[in-house]
Amino acid sequence: MAELPTDSTHLDWANVGLGFSFVLFNALVSTSLQLGVGSSLLSAAIRCVVQLALVALVLQKVFETNNPWAVAGIACLLNLLGTAEAVVNKSKKRYKYMFPSVLSGMLCSTIPVSVIGIRFAMAVDPFWKPEQYIPIVGMLCGGTISGIVVSVSYVLQEIYDNRDKVEMYLAFGASRFEACRPVAREALRLALTPTINQMSVIGIIAIPGMMTGAILGGSSVQQAARLQMVIMFMISASTALASIFTTVITLAVVVDSEDRLRPDRVDVSEHAIWRARNWLISRTIEGVKFMLKNYCGLRRKTEQNESIETERLLG
Repeated sequence: MAELPTDSTHLDWANVGLGFSFVLFNALVSTSLQLGVGSSLLSAAIRCVVQLALVALVLQKVFETNNPWAVAGIACLLNLLGTAEAVVNKSKKRYKYMFPSVLSGMLCSTIPVSVIGIRFAMAVDPFWKPEQYIPIVGMLCGGTISGIVVSVSYVLQEIYDNRDKVEMYLAFGASRFEACRPVAREALRLALTPTINQMSVIGIIAIPGMMTGAILGGSSVQQAARLQMVIMFMISASTALASIFTTVITLAVVVDSEDRLRPDRVDVSEHAIWRARNWLISRTIEGVKFMLKNYCGLRRKTEQNESIETERLLG
């Protein structure tokens, strides 16, 4: 398999600014139609710019060093950040020990799939070449996050909000695996549906970004198409493995070994990070209000003293 092509197009921040105008247009449309997503669009776009700029700086150093331990560190960091995104930002409901279970599911899926896929399916030796391994792991993490969030969210919703079915199965003597099998089956079906839909329309209706980048970089169309096929199959395998792992762990947590539902183990409140952020923001606002109040009071008192002094001098 041919190596991933290098970038042949020079872009500066002016080009990025022109691209950012599309986001501004979306925000303007949202504001005019009162959709309520204008600020979210802008904040997401700014976050995208900052994150990609930082990633570019870090990856440039990693590519220059060509160190397998640095590549392994970046791969673990991507999985760690992906886990934080799935648990903190994407999940409205969480369960005990969700972070380590999701992290384990991501590591046990993205790492072996990426190693086997790059070494054998893509015929890259050594497999840890930074310019190839790190982008592949990043794409696997992106697809895996979506599958994990969909499957875990469905399981927690069924157990917490719609638990009558599972309770009925358990009441009639079913084990927790038998009672939860329909929930697990539907959760996995929902998790894998986006990947299946993407593979079914790829090439004919949509040309994916990796293939587009390879073509723009000067690779042959045939090589770009084969590369995209391998990557899509790797994403589907990684998503399936991670979704199965986290679904099983989630069901094992919310249905205990004594075949009892444990909705008390489900947390429906905001994550502690967001609660701490809201507390910090409220305290900051209160502090600013207090300072402004004291400043206005001091200024009013000073003006009153000056007025009294002026009247005394004139009188």
